[in-house]
Order: sequence, then C-alpha cells, then structure tokens
Amino acid sequence: MNAGEAERTETRDVVAMADVSFAWPGASGFALAIDRFTLAKGRKVLLLGPSGSGKSTLLSLLAGIVSPNRGRIEILGTDITPLSSTRRDRFRAEHVGVIFQMFNLLPYGSALDNVVLPLAFAPERRQRANQGGGEAHEARRLLLALGLPEERITRSAGELSVGQQQRVAAARALIGGPELIIADEPTSALDDDAKGRFLELLFHQLDAAGASLLMVSHETELGQHFDEVIRLDEVIARRETA
Repeated sequence: MNAGEAERTETRDVVAMADVSFAWPGASGFALAIDRFTLAKGRKVLLLGPSGSGKSTLLSLLAGIVSPNRGRIEILGTDITPLSSTRRDRFRAEHVGVIFQMFNLLPYGSALDNVVLPLAFAPERRQRANQGGGEAHEARRLLLALGLPEERITRSAGELSVGQQQRVAAARALIGGPELIIADEPTSALDDDAKGRFLELLFHQLDAAGASLLMVSHETELGQHFDEVIRLDEVIARRETA
C-alpha cells in the first residue's frame, strides 16, 4: 500500500497528537511529553519557544522523521506512529512540505532543480504539479510568486543570497500541494522588513493551495502575522533531561 492509499478518516484537524512521549537515547538525552496538540485545516499557527526547548524535536515527530515512544500522531487522519520508517517517509513525501532552518538546498543545483526535487519521491505530488503546464512551469510560478527574480531561477542555489535561498526552500515545500507545511525558524536570518514580506507571499500561496502551516520560532514579534500563536510550554506537558 502506498502513502496515498493509507487509510484516512474525515477530520477538520490536519494534525492531532495525543499522549505522546519521546526521549532521545543516552543518559543526557532530551525528553518531552505532549498531552494534546491539534492543528485545524487551513490554519497558520506560530509555535514559540526559546532555543533548546524542543521545537525541532516536535517538528521531527510530526514529519515522521522520528517516532514517539508512546502515543498517537495523526496527520490528515492517519496515525503515522505504527508505520514503518519507509512508509512514514513515503507519507511525508506526499503530504508534508518542510522548510528547514538551514534550507538544505543542493548548492550546485539550480533554484528550479531544487524545487522539483521532492517530486521524484512523491508520485501524487508530481501528478498535481504537472497539471496545467508541467512541473517546471509550476516550480517557476512558485519561485516568481515568492519573490525570486526571474534571472535567478536558473542560477545554482550556492550563488543565491540567504533571502533568495529561503524563497527556493519555500517553493520546494509548496510544490505539488502538500496539505501540511512545517517550518523551522525559516525567517531567522532575515531583517524585520524582509520577514514580513516573505510571510505575506508565503501565506498567499498557502491560501491558494488550502494548506495548513505550523511554524516554530523564538521571534515573538512574528505573532501578528498568524491566525494563532501558541507557546511551546503550553503544548509540552513535560520537558526534561533524562
């Protein structure tokens, strides 16, 4: 059964976590527990917390990069916790777009190459991206809509400024219309004006696609742009060093 065939129930929540606990291995490993956390369809939520508070660990759990020791994590009605690592990877590739803090672009690939890369691992996303002109056309459309200059689209990612790399990373997460976008401190390297402009462009694309966003950050001033702001200590029932 491929990721697109995973059984899902109708739900208004894109994300639903319940009774989740996770600990990194090792005597001094990080551990956390989450009683309940939900993200409703179409919402843009900012999750605030200081460095080292568990924000990236939470995103890794939602993306299925790591699996909890206990509990239930539903994405689009599918509990991903009992899935094998291979099936979690397939599910993430089809349904979750990730904007990494360090962007994780291929430095020698062009902006266009980087954007279409996830489609190689997600046939359903590729099919959606190919509607109305093809995947390269859709990648170009997203890059321009997110503010990358036309002349930079064929440049290698290593030649781009930080702000331009950020736009490529966002377009890569959005291509093919994944239902959930998660973002790890994507604006941390930008000045205040650039942060606001980037979020405005990103939100416009999210609304057009009907996607939901969970973004983690330590920057409280970003809250004015979001539908909802949640502090991490309101979500995590326990955070400790084992």
